[in-house]
Amino acid sequence: MHIPADMSQWTGRIDAAEGSTGRRWHQVVRPFGNDSARGVVLTGFACDAGVRRNHGRPGARKGPAAIRAALSNMPVHQCSNIFDAGNIAPESTDADDGLEQAQDQLSDHLAGVLAKGLLPLTLGGGHEIAFGSFEGLARYLAASGEPSPRIGILNLDAHFDLRQADKASSGTPFRQIAESCHARGWAFNYCCLGVSEFANTRALFDRAADLGVDWLLDEEMDITRRTAVLERLDAFLENVDHVYFTICLDVLPAYVAPGVSAPAARGVPLDIVEAITDHVASSGKMRLADIAELNPDFDIDQRSARVAARLVTRIANHSSTP
Repeated sequence: MHIPADMSQWTGRIDAAEGSTGRRWHQVVRPFGNDSARGVVLTGFACDAGVRRNHGRPGARKGPAAIRAALSNMPVHQCSNIFDAGNIAPESTDADDGLEQAQDQLSDHLAGVLAKGLLPLTLGGGHEIAFGSFEGLARYLAASGEPSPRIGILNLDAHFDLRQADKASSGTPFRQIAESCHARGWAFNYCCLGVSEFANTRALFDRAADLGVDWLLDEEMDITRRTAVLERLDAFLENVDHVYFTICLDVLPAYVAPGVSAPAARGVPLDIVEAITDHVASSGKMRLADIAELNPDFDIDQRSARVAARLVTRIANHSSTP
């Protein structure tokens, strides 16, 4: 179900004496509507049904509210056109947790946002968000008449999320995307940066190799290798025209992002994650982005929510016309 934006969530400090240059996000964000034009659209995916199916720690359905709270006091810099489209949430019954319906609703919503020429930034929620996000971009591009779009799927994640399973979950979205691309006759261009050798089975590495996935291990992404990582990213971006960018917060070290469904023992430094984020968001190819796996139930001092808000703000500042 689509829950309208609750604008009462957007509260924070007001520095009236500073004038217009002292504004914060809560002072400029507006409800998304038919008259919204230019800027970014925030949509929450208040769902952790996929995490539950994947036997992870539930709680990510509370992520969108926590990210909005952390975004409220962010200072307004380059981006001032910010719209809140509310939340997509599953309608569960005794027999069905509503995941597939929620993903389908998210896809239709994002396709509509893209058709208006705005940038969708989706706040998760478990990483089952990825299938809904990709399908939203795919539906938009298919409707626009582009026959074989070169879509790049860029995932910052400790996990490939290519698992074979009887039911879709937070561990299967990129395998589902591969199948969707195959059904459409499109290339599957998937790059996963930050993969942990100790969080993925041999079967997952083999499947990634079979699907032609491009990846870097977490231990190949320390701060001394920043230039090499960005060169690898440039090589990926050169061969695609449209980018779906997704950040799973468990790519970060557990002390940086403790509030996730599966904390990382090592992770990728925030310096590298931010450098990649800036690079992609300013590439001119990013069409939509999302943040996945924030679990406020396990956060400490809102560390993970603050990191998520910082990344969302970086994306908005690099991508949006004020």
